[in-house]
Amino acid sequence: MTASSGSAPARVAIPLRKPAEPNPSGEFDPLRRAVLDWAPEGWRELPWRRTRDPWAVLVSELMLQQTQVARVVPHWHEFMARWPTPASCAVEAPAEVVRAWAGLGYNRRALNVHRSAVAIVERHGGEMPSDLAALLALPGIGPYTARAVLAFAFGRDVGVLDTNAGRVVARAAAGRSLGRAEAQRLADALVPPGRGWAWNQAVLDLGATVCTARLPACRRCPLEMTCRWRCQGGPDPAIGSAGSSGRQSAFEGSDRQGRGRLLDALRAGSVEAVALAAVCGWPGELERAAGVAAGLVDDGFARLAGGRLELI
Repeated sequence: MTASSGSAPARVAIPLRKPAEPNPSGEFDPLRRAVLDWAPEGWRELPWRRTRDPWAVLVSELMLQQTQVARVVPHWHEFMARWPTPASCAVEAPAEVVRAWAGLGYNRRALNVHRSAVAIVERHGGEMPSDLAALLALPGIGPYTARAVLAFAFGRDVGVLDTNAGRVVARAAAGRSLGRAEAQRLADALVPPGRGWAWNQAVLDLGATVCTARLPACRRCPLEMTCRWRCQGGPDPAIGSAGSSGRQSAFEGSDRQGRGRLLDALRAGSVEAVALAAVCGWPGELERAAGVAAGLVDDGFARLAGGRLELI
């Protein structure tokens, strides 16, 4: 998984090229070969690519959601050194995992890691499940993360469809915007037999570094000659396609910002109820701050005890 750009992609006009001749029996073979041949050149050295431990892969994928790789790397190393197995994480209080998550943002993912660890211990004897249904049943684990674990830990031939891969699929393979189910079917169909790990890593790198949202580098893309968008021209098919991210609401002044400030304060210690508005950065907005605090309680982050809010 990769970071969000934080802004909506601009529409890009691509010059027309002569379409490639159709090849129904091996329609995507040239695309597959081009991506796999490019992979050694475009490869990003990432620490979680050196392991097939499904727990380590799961932790990396959850950390990478909406967070830049450079920020994830040191947190992933520290997390795996402290909690190398689901069982070691499950016995900790959720508050410890939330504290360790500081700096990564989207703190609900910290609870999902802990809840998943507990579920893995309780349902699977501490061993990560290796089938899609069982992975999807883990708390907070969606289709992308479940398939990433299958591909990167177990070597399964499944398509891993995140924002970056979704752009490649929509632009290069389909040449049009896709619905969620259609995009996943196409992503699965593109995987060369027996190459699930290498293929998905290459597609994710291609989307992150070349087939980017705002300024795709088509002239240095290995798919320049086979990309359907490049051949057809027209509006960017990745915009609005399943897997591609859309515009996110402004962070400055939002409840998300206040919630983050409150969680950061709670990592250091409990907060008096009367101080919630000030801690959130909204002096005088008592009801708004109380609503954010109630949300943390409802989500399982915190509890009110003796007029103070504290992490669980």
